[in-house]
Amino acid sequence: MTEIREYSKNHCWQYDIRVNNLHEDLKQINLSEKEMKSLRIKDFDFAFEEKELVYESVKTFIERHEWLGKISLYPTHIFTARYNGILAGVVVMDMPAAFSKALGENTKTLERLISRGACISWSPKNLASKLIAFSMKWMVKNTQYRYFTAYSDSEAKELGTIYQACNFYYLGKKFGAKKQFLLPHNKWVSDRYFRSRSVYKKLAKEAGITWDDTWSKGDKVYFDKMPENTVKKIKQLSKLFQESCECRQLEPKRKYGYVLGANKRETKQLRKLFESRNKTYPYPKDR
Repeated sequence: MTEIREYSKNHCWQYDIRVNNLHEDLKQINLSEKEMKSLRIKDFDFAFEEKELVYESVKTFIERHEWLGKISLYPTHIFTARYNGILAGVVVMDMPAAFSKALGENTKTLERLISRGACISWSPKNLASKLIAFSMKWMVKNTQYRYFTAYSDSEAKELGTIYQACNFYYLGKKFGAKKQFLLPHNKWVSDRYFRSRSVYKKLAKEAGITWDDTWSKGDKVYFDKMPENTVKKIKQLSKLFQESCECRQLEPKRKYGYVLGANKRETKQLRKLFESRNKTYPYPKDR
């Protein structure tokens, strides 16, 4: 079994990595600690950026500065904070692994997951909350999305302090994948990985099945366009692949939700609906 990251300090991992990376991060951009302490939010530019243009740089940033150490499988929107063009903060939004009914039956048309987020060590303390707020406002202004969810990882000693600062609703500690699976090249993944287009295509190729271009578009797979016996075979191979991987249990995650409308009236209506359908809790303070 490959070594699993364990963390047992009293403060969260995100703070720890900021401290550990600070010297090297400052050196890379030739910034002194005195200059760092003078930085303010107004010194940073916030933006939505096209995935195709920034994916690799964001992926590298997440790998260095974020607990999970890898970008999500299906990022749909990427937001950045930059200082003089230098990447200083990232928020990645994604489709939820499973859609909720927090706002009723049509929640899936309104919901996006804040799947990844990190800021560089020398950024101001409140840069993360400002970037999250900017990201959600941009989404509401430019898309149909109105409900934003996020998780804090107990294994990283995260409380969700940033989401608390942004006034998210706290939905409890009972969420997230219950298991992870170890791939042959020593990478841990959730069960969602085995149902991804890339895995289906790889397994089909290994089984001598020629993949028809009409069977998928982007990350989506259309099983209804495949022959029935092919569907059965590919799904069986996916299941066997998952069962062949070493498995470990995960601690439940804390979940947060934020509702935002295009104007005060819509926000009020949606929050009233949300509060009538969901149980919320006081913010956790104990790591």
